[in-house]
Amino acid sequence: MPTHKILVIDDSKVIRMRVKDMLPAGNFEVIEAKDGLQGFNLICSESPNLIMLDFLLPKMSGWEVYQEIQKQHKLRTIPLVLMSGRKEEVTDKLTEPFEYFAFVEKPFDQKQLVEAIREAMMKSKKLPQAVADSSISSNVAASGADTSAMVAEIESLKAKVVRMEKDMDVLKKQFNQLLSFIRQKIK
Repeated sequence: MPTHKILVIDDSKVIRMRVKDMLPAGNFEVIEAKDGLQGFNLICSESPNLIMLDFLLPKMSGWEVYQEIQKQHKLRTIPLVLMSGRKEEVTDKLTEPFEYFAFVEKPFDQKQLVEAIREAMMKSKKLPQAVADSSISSNVAASGADTSAMVAEIESLKAKVVRMEKDMDVLKKQFNQLLSFIRQKIK
């Protein structure tokens, strides 16, 4: 039974199948989207654990999908791997170093894919705390002396952190399983 969903948004069937073939069977459910609009709809409806997003897509570009993801805190916390055949397409819109997502240049091999997934997972951990800190700061400024609301929000954020830490532990275990599987296949 698959435990995690990976959404691969790419107009190339070859890339979607390649990603699917590079992941260990049974541990991941790979969901495929052939254009940006379908991909964004699947992000919202399927709540994937990882998004692999091509930058040039029909109907809704990868850049537009990325911008929509950034508008929603829940979606911003999903690990993201941007893919492109030309890195300069991405760096024209987003400057390096890429702080909250990983980038992999097409074509890529299994080692590069695994490294990009690992990097995306690590980078996604940076975002929630930064968002939480800015949320607390803006609420403090807005509420002034209303400390009870602030305390309630802090407690809510602490509970979210605990849940996210548990999720990260599960992801770490599954990543290690993935890494072990890949190492076995490479030998």
